[in-house]
Amino acid sequence: MITPPYAKARAIPATALLAALTLAGCANMGKTPTTKLPVPDAHAPLVDARGADRGRVDIFRDTTGLRLELVARGFGAGTYGMHVHAVGQCNAPDFASAGPHWNPTGAQHGRENPLGAHHGDLPNLVVEPDTIGRATLQLVGSRLTGDGGVIDGDGAAFVIHAAPDDMKTDPSGNSGGRVACGVIVAGGG
Repeated sequence: MITPPYAKARAIPATALLAALTLAGCANMGKTPTTKLPVPDAHAPLVDARGADRGRVDIFRDTTGLRLELVARGFGAGTYGMHVHAVGQCNAPDFASAGPHWNPTGAQHGRENPLGAHHGDLPNLVVEPDTIGRATLQLVGSRLTGDGGVIDGDGAAFVIHAAPDDMKTDPSGNSGGRVACGVIVAGGG
């Protein structure tokens, strides 16, 4: 039988290993971390009708358009529609002030609609039991500012709805009431 090279390694006593790890940890104490998280180009803090924190969306420009990083807190297990809306207002209790979906090209609603979709149409958010909702979304060909950009004269908002989006019914996908909303603002906040 041939013994693989790694099988010849000498076992290190657990106490020696623990001591080495402890010293390595102490060597980095008080030092500033060398890696920094990227600063988003825009963000939207999400709140519910009572004003409670429901998460955040960070928006980054990338080579294909915009990348949205969502963290949604306080949602029960289930599937929720979510969209970018055309007006930068989130007036409780129903967030109707956020207006319709962001739709700079005048398309119909729905990622599965042959005549769609709005630029603001997004996949559904699926929250598993006992988890925080997370999603990374791409808005290919979309701009943050400028002609047809998300942040225009009246702003924009990110909205999470009470029910799943059916991905085809115009104008809103039958996604139900608006349960969380965040005004999209430039910068990392």
